[in-house]
Amino acid sequence: MTPTYLVLLVTGLLFPVTLIFLEVGRRLGQRRLVEDPEGARAGAGAVEGAVFALFGLLIAFTFTSAASRYETRRDLIVQHANAIGTAWLRLDLLPKEVQPLLRKNFRQYLDAVIKIPHKFEDMTTADQMVARVIRLQDEIWKSAETAASRDGRPQVATLVLPALNEMFDLGATRYAAVKFHVSLVIFWFLFVLSMLASLLAGYGMGSAKRRNWLYMILFSLLVTLTLSVIIDIELPRHGFIRLDKADNILVELRESMQ
Repeated sequence: MTPTYLVLLVTGLLFPVTLIFLEVGRRLGQRRLVEDPEGARAGAGAVEGAVFALFGLLIAFTFTSAASRYETRRDLIVQHANAIGTAWLRLDLLPKEVQPLLRKNFRQYLDAVIKIPHKFEDMTTADQMVARVIRLQDEIWKSAETAASRDGRPQVATLVLPALNEMFDLGATRYAAVKFHVSLVIFWFLFVLSMLASLLAGYGMGSAKRRNWLYMILFSLLVTLTLSVIIDIELPRHGFIRLDKADNILVELRESMQ
């Protein structure tokens, strides 16, 4: 399931479910008032305060973690682009006869790097492209290392090879960062807490004779949008919040390698 469909699914299901729990809570509150008018609200404030405080704390923690990972992924793209650009320029230090093949492999490497993040919906294709990147890295490294050793100038090896190593390391770090997400247990706990919070909010409305649709809809909408935004930030490739602007840096770099 793509992140876009996941966000739409959460939005489509969570909104009506929270409304249902609000209504169930409201009816439970009304029944309790009929059975025990004086004690219906006894201790309810403490329970509601604890649940809503925990709910808010967990949302803040999850949102902060997702936003932090989003920023990290974006920064890694920029760092990777800078490393590729630096390594590309330092190829000029190598002998002229080896540069055409190296530059060809560089272009193919960058083409694959640009495409890989958009292939994670199909893990078979993504794995194949990652394997291709690894093969290209090996070819680039062996060609550059051989050329630097034959050149004989020590500054060539000390400038070219570390730049290539940094480029490869940042690529591996980027792909590792794509796989790190908030634990599903936390998301399930958030969903359960949102249902419980809706139930308690509805229970608090039980003293009203008529439903306050404005409050009920606003509460459900706020909870739904908050969780949807967290999921969207956590999965930024095909949702509504994307890394496309950062990816454009790599695309522009590729266009300059003509």
